Amino acid sequence: MAQGQKVDFGFGCMRLPVLQADQPDSFDYDKIGQLFDAFLAKGFTYFDTAYTYHGYHGEEAMRKALVERHPRQNFQLATKMPLRDFKDAEDLESIFNEQLAHCGVEYFDYYLLHNMGTNVYAKCKKYDAFGFVAQKKAEGKIRQVGMSFHDMPELLDEILCEYGGMLDFIQLQINYMDWEQPNVQSRRCLEIARKYGKSVTVMEPCKGGTLVNLPPEAEALLRETRPLASNASWALRFAASQEGVTRVLSGMNSMEQLEDNTNTFLRFEPITPEEQETIVRVKEIIEKNTPIPCTGCAYCTHGCPKDIAIPQYFALYNNISRTTGSFSSQNVYYNNISLKHGKASDCIGCGQCEKACPQHLPIRQYLQDVAKKFETGAAFPTRK
Repeated sequence: MAQGQKVDFGFGCMRLPVLQADQPDSFDYDKIGQLFDAFLAKGFTYFDTAYTYHGYHGEEAMRKALVERHPRQNFQLATKMPLRDFKDAEDLESIFNEQLAHCGVEYFDYYLLHNMGTNVYAKCKKYDAFGFVAQKKAEGKIRQVGMSFHDMPELLDEILCEYGGMLDFIQLQINYMDWEQPNVQSRRCLEIARKYGKSVTVMEPCKGGTLVNLPPEAEALLRETRPLASNASWALRFAASQEGVTRVLSGMNSMEQLEDNTNTFLRFEPITPEEQETIVRVKEIIEKNTPIPCTGCAYCTHGCPKDIAIPQYFALYNNISRTTGSFSSQNVYYNNISLKHGKASDCIGCGQCEKACPQHLPIRQYLQDVAKKFETGAAFPTRK
């Protein structure tokens, strides 16, 4: 963290509390309202949603839980243009107007081109998506223009060289697991954003809960160094301690999580060299215990022709790898989920999930592993 740098904390709304786990739009509005109210009461104002969140109903939840309950000047709202979904220039306009209506606002404080990567960049250039958001900013319908990015550093460099003048900030996946991970390269992407003078908002600081639900051995290491600190606070502090980072986002589903996360930023302490050494050791333990590095974002499920519950299956697979027993309970969960969704073995190999995956995971291969484990009872493979 640069001297005097202040890092804001934002409420990530990709995984809001719901009443039924298998119905992403069954919002628990009482609980969401309580969380939003407490967040604002602590002096934080930034809320991050997107067109595709919660089965394309996330923006409507923001209208009901936030916009209709608080004065517009008391919060900052960020949402995103779904780059996989828009078809042409006219579609950019219609989706944007739809988003204003969904959220019940006349302007967005922050607006991002969502999940920029190799799979959508050519389409964005063809239909001038960068020019579109710049025009909306000129019209006063967007205050700050950004881009969430899930790809290699070289592509980020190319995009910022060409279109950096139209972007006020970049949203990057930064956490201590992905800092040097070849398929994400958080550190290099951050360096490139800084090269072009772009402020950085951090997404997935806890890597979809991976850095909260740690193996016991890893958790013990954190406790030795900082006995009273939560696992989440370590992850948030790591992300917020990096030079160029101005905001960190995190989703929260309980008041306990909200209290812990907001306290981390209200009493912020940068990561020390000693703590950095501990993090390196923790990372090594996690890597040995996590066969599938999925964050649970569920982008892979949109448009799956077999409606396979990919993130849920991957979570069950990882849970087994972290324990010596309890396979029967994980198998029950798998069977119950597969009654409403396609099984892992139903995958037809179309590859749309891998094109959508921000982590660039070999999902089709992992689904074969899941099928072998849960549908044939094969022995759990050891990590090489």
